[in-house]
Amino acid sequence: MDPIRQLELENMKNSLPVFNAGDTVDVHYLIREGDKERIQVFTGTVVKIGGAGVRRNCLVRRLVAGEGVERTFPLHSPRVKDIVVKARGKARRARLYYLRDRIGKAIRVPANFGKNKGASSQRGMPEVPVNPATKSEEPPASEAPASE
Repeated sequence: MDPIRQLELENMKNSLPVFNAGDTVDVHYLIREGDKERIQVFTGTVVKIGGAGVRRNCLVRRLVAGEGVERTFPLHSPRVKDIVVKARGKARRARLYYLRDRIGKAIRVPANFGKNKGASSQRGMPEVPVNPATKSEEPPASEAPASE
């Protein structure tokens, strides 16, 4: 295997939630104030998901005092402690830059109560084999218990 790809796989997070553009998410981000660290929650709408592998990131937008604030979060960064999907949004495009021009209730993305189309936040993640008989994830062969 390519040594760069091997390094990326070692530094990637094992599990990320499945979310797409238009979803409302809580990003728990570790910030430093002086010599103290604390977790701050950034709640907003996912405008885009970009990059691949360990460089995967998402752009989240929210309104603060009537002003739009956008922030890019690297998904595999150790500073991103957790991502919680609060609501699914129904978006027909991958980049929701048109939300920047809207104000008031027009900013809202319609809710998606149906089936999730795809896992754009999961692209570049290593595949986990699924056992078709039990439909559950199999542990890798190195972690499987030895038979007696």
